[in-house]
Amino acid sequence: MEKKTKIIAIDPGENGGIAIYSTELSSVTDVIKMPSTPQDVLLYLTVNKENTICYLEKVGGMPGQGGSAMFNFGKGYGHLEMALLALQIPTVTITPQSWQKALQLGTRGKDMSKTEWKNKLKAKAQQLFPYIKKITLATSDALLICEYARIKEKL
Repeated sequence: MEKKTKIIAIDPGENGGIAIYSTELSSVTDVIKMPSTPQDVLLYLTVNKENTICYLEKVGGMPGQGGSAMFNFGKGYGHLEMALLALQIPTVTITPQSWQKALQLGTRGKDMSKTEWKNKLKAKAQQLFPYIKKITLATSDALLICEYARIKEKL
């Protein structure tokens, strides 16, 4: 099987992001907040589809989310899956627990707020990717998923 030259790492959801890693350049070449429409997602992935593998975070509804929010999240996740299928991009689904454990991030626990946890993840992404000037809460998980994928792909 031919070695992939790009990794697409996706943290799905309205507050998620997408990171692109080039194996030829040994660096992240692009990171964006999740596009807001299915067409924008498809266009972005189309531009980056050649010789690519995707690592897509597999998450479910969050405790406390309303039915409408969970439905919209699921619909957006389905759009991502369909775009990846349509573009024939091989996809590996991973849970947050698997990439967080592999990167030795620990777990959130009851004594840490969601904001504190997200800031811890953002700080780790900033440590791993100091050359990326604007890492946000929306893009930090995608970058960490990207690092997990890079390790798994042995790059």
